[in-house]
Amino acid sequence: MAQKPSIPKGTRDFSPLEVQRRQYIMNIIRKHFELFGFMPIETPSFENYGTLMGKYGDEGDRLIFKILNSGEYLKKADPKVLEDKNEQKLTPSISEKALKYDLTVPFARYVVQHQNEINFPFKRYQMQNVYRADRPQKGRFREFTQCDADVVGSDSLLQEVELIQLYDNVFNDLGIQGATIKINNRKILAGIAQMIGASDKLIDFTVALDKLDKIGQEKVKQEMLEKGISNDAVEALTPIFSLSGSYDDKLATMKELLKDSAEGLKGIEELEFIQNLLKDYNFKSVTLDLDITLARGLNYYTGCIFEVAAPQGVKMGSIAAGGRYDDLTGIFGLKDVSGVGISFGLDRIYLVMEQLELFPDTVRAGVDVLFINFGEREAAYCVGWLSRFRESGIKTELYPESAKMKKQMTYADRNEIPYVILAGENEIADGKLNLKNMRTGEQQQLTPEDIITKLTD
Repeated sequence: MAQKPSIPKGTRDFSPLEVQRRQYIMNIIRKHFELFGFMPIETPSFENYGTLMGKYGDEGDRLIFKILNSGEYLKKADPKVLEDKNEQKLTPSISEKALKYDLTVPFARYVVQHQNEINFPFKRYQMQNVYRADRPQKGRFREFTQCDADVVGSDSLLQEVELIQLYDNVFNDLGIQGATIKINNRKILAGIAQMIGASDKLIDFTVALDKLDKIGQEKVKQEMLEKGISNDAVEALTPIFSLSGSYDDKLATMKELLKDSAEGLKGIEELEFIQNLLKDYNFKSVTLDLDITLARGLNYYTGCIFEVAAPQGVKMGSIAAGGRYDDLTGIFGLKDVSGVGISFGLDRIYLVMEQLELFPDTVRAGVDVLFINFGEREAAYCVGWLSRFRESGIKTELYPESAKMKKQMTYADRNEIPYVILAGENEIADGKLNLKNMRTGEQQQLTPEDIITKLTD
């Protein structure tokens, strides 16, 4: 007996309805990307191994899917490395390529490679799949879709202000009300690390802190201790963990705590600038909240960082994120090109909208109208109208065979087709069509043009 086929863990097949709903979300995001002046690009699904490795920190690097070289790759590997079973040394010799982990690093590579063709500042958006060898769970997949918008070639904080407004516009258009944009600044985190005497452990500090909402305060402290951050330094973080109040209140508290850190105060100044420019902005769907514990574990962030939490009552991790990276292109040889970007997590947004029942009834798979097939003469009459219906934007199908009426109606019902059209001898003689509403059972004998008008109004 043949083994039942399956797909890898962390990947999914999508039904016609799921694809339609995903396209609905992507179309709204794309619309707002373009309204804000972003232009589309695409990059390959896999990159050279060296392009990706070392850009995401140790934890990120471990989640990169490596692609084995074709042919007898083991014969080309160093025998000594093979014998030692040293994974870090062996992998580069048997894997020259890797699936992309995100869209940001490939975008930085794109900018450097095409720098002579680009006008700066360069605003691009990208909507493609990315891959991570993560442990699958609800809202966390090994293959998922990111929808990114980035600006490179400008260090103006006006870009951050616009990206916050972009978040607000997209979520409002999707109908997601009550999401929270959490904002922080990596310069503030550097100032905190300096304040507690852990500047040399900044990466370990931010990687651990980034897990606060996942594993809790005590386990974060434990991880910091395990990374060599002193007990006194960890205990000095207590005021940070318990920080509360409004955006302005938190900034005032942090300004006092970081009064001896020039870098920390610079981060506070940047957040104040953003807050001042948004004071008169009328948020439509989201709230902006300063979260000093927000770290964003990726090493390339250097300034403002964002994370969007789903509305209260929805059990879901962040549904969007992003931040400022001052010199990401520098790793590829193009220095001093600042950038900032945000990313929408399509798959998590889908789950949120599904849970909140936010998809409009009009977002559905399949056709709008099925012409019933009564036989050769009747089918020929229907064929004459199919093109006219389709030209009017009505998704239309003719049942391919003159099967029993029950079978054709069952087909329409199971495919949730809202209308069927019956054209028998009488309708043909009168130049009309019989339109049946599959939900109500109501039937009307109308001219084809009247039906088109009815279905397109």
